[in-house]
Amino acid sequence: MAEAPVARQAPNEGADRVSMSTILFSIGHLIGALLFASLAVSARAEPVKPYKDALFRYSRLLQEADGGDFRVVDYQELRDINERDQIPERRVKRAYVSLGVKGVQVNETLGFGEWGLDVTRVGPDRGAAFTVIFIHGRGGDRRLGANDFAFGGNFNRLKNLAVVNGGTYYAPSVRSFDAAGVADASALIRFAAERSGGRPVVLSCASMGSFICWGIARQEAAVSALGGMMIMGGPADPDFRKSAAYSARLPILFSHGSRDSVYPAESQVALYRSLRSKAYPARFVLFETGSHGTPIRMTDWREALNWILDR
Repeated sequence: MAEAPVARQAPNEGADRVSMSTILFSIGHLIGALLFASLAVSARAEPVKPYKDALFRYSRLLQEADGGDFRVVDYQELRDINERDQIPERRVKRAYVSLGVKGVQVNETLGFGEWGLDVTRVGPDRGAAFTVIFIHGRGGDRRLGANDFAFGGNFNRLKNLAVVNGGTYYAPSVRSFDAAGVADASALIRFAAERSGGRPVVLSCASMGSFICWGIARQEAAVSALGGMMIMGGPADPDFRKSAAYSARLPILFSHGSRDSVYPAESQVALYRSLRSKAYPARFVLFETGSHGTPIRMTDWREALNWILDR
């Protein structure tokens, strides 16, 4: 549990003792807040080594610009779903997954102040070379980001990439997509950064979960503990250039389906282009003919993480 210890008053103790407990408790919180704010990433992580790259790398590039930072990737439902899955959109073929990683996977509840956050963790809880946090969209919970066989096995690959490279992966169940959810993510970022000794933390948000990323972008202390963000099939933030993340030039990778009917790709592409016009570190992967869920299935986690960790 990550809960700060609270000094409790014994029966019949005087007011002076209560006052001292309160002071110590306040000092503890102040120290924690200062530590969180000072956790700027001090060193780059080592490049993430390959894991089943032949199965998960992007197929044919249809367009490339901005020195390779804007790419349109060929996506075909027949090939990328029907030929890849044993049961389309429900169970990927066995070749795409390696289940030994379940030996280092746990479900736990982390205590943050007055509330607990349910997470699935894969990898060590201390000393991670890097940490990835995935925020689900509407109707999801931690089970979505821990599913080995859905989404073409892409989460299973992420788990294995983390473990093989000494990293840790968290899939939390956020309470909502407003301030409460942002508080969940902020607490987990702090926890992961402290447990790893300030090594890079990457926050990835899918669909409606992207509102969490945009909320975190406004928190200077949280941004200082991040190595980068990923927005997967999410809404654009028209006010991002007013955020702490923008001021800190936090690297952002976008991935989107060109036929997303929930959050149109054009809005996200426009945000990307406005960032690039200011030489901001941003990358965009557009899956041609892809739908709303395509980025979760098709984003190449190794390529994305290496781009972010190299900034």
